[in-house]
Amino acid sequence: MAACVFTILNMKNNHVPNSGGKSKGSKYTGQSIKPLPIHIVTVGKTRSPGVQLIVKDYMDKLKPYCPVHDLRIRSNPKNSIDARVQIENEEMGFMNFIKPDDWVVMLDENGMDLRSEEMADLIGDAGNKASGSRLVFCIGGAYGHGTKLRERANVKIKLSSLVLNHEIALVVLVEQLYRAWTILKGQKYHH
Repeated sequence: MAACVFTILNMKNNHVPNSGGKSKGSKYTGQSIKPLPIHIVTVGKTRSPGVQLIVKDYMDKLKPYCPVHDLRIRSNPKNSIDARVQIENEEMGFMNFIKPDDWVVMLDENGMDLRSEEMADLIGDAGNKASGSRLVFCIGGAYGHGTKLRERANVKIKLSSLVLNHEIALVVLVEQLYRAWTILKGQKYHH
C-alpha cells in the first residue's frame, strides 16, 4: 500500500518513478486489481464512422476487465467565438459529471508522458485506493481544459508529444487502456 501511495503522490506532482529501463510489466501484473468503472468523457459532436467503429471495438474488448462508458460533452455549447468562454462552457460539462470521489485523469499536451506499463500502474493505483468510485478520463476540446478541471484532476497525462485531435486521442486512449489491462493480467497483447 505504501508503494501505491508513493506513486499516486508523485503522479499528482507530474512525476512517475522510472524503473531504470524498459519494463515488460506493471508493478501490479498478476495481482488482484479492483476494476473501477472507466468513464471516458470527450468534447465533440458526431464522430466519424471510422473512429466510432474503432472506439466501439476497443470498448467491447475492455468490458471483460472493467465496466467502461463513453460520454460526449457538446463542443462550444453557446457557440461563442471567444476561446475562454468556450473552455469555460465545456469545463462546466466535465465538472457536472465528475463526482467528489472519482479518480480524474486529464489528457493534456503538457501532462506526464507515460509508457504503457505506467498506464497499467495508473489503473492499478486508482483501483487500489480506498475511496475511488470511478476512473474518469477527460479529453478536452480544441482549446484544452479550464482551470477548475486542471485543479480537480488527480493526474495529468499526455498520449504523445504531438498535439492530437480529440478523436485521435480517444482512439489512442482506448487502445492504451486495453493494452494496460492486458499488461495487468499478464496476457500476450503487449510485447
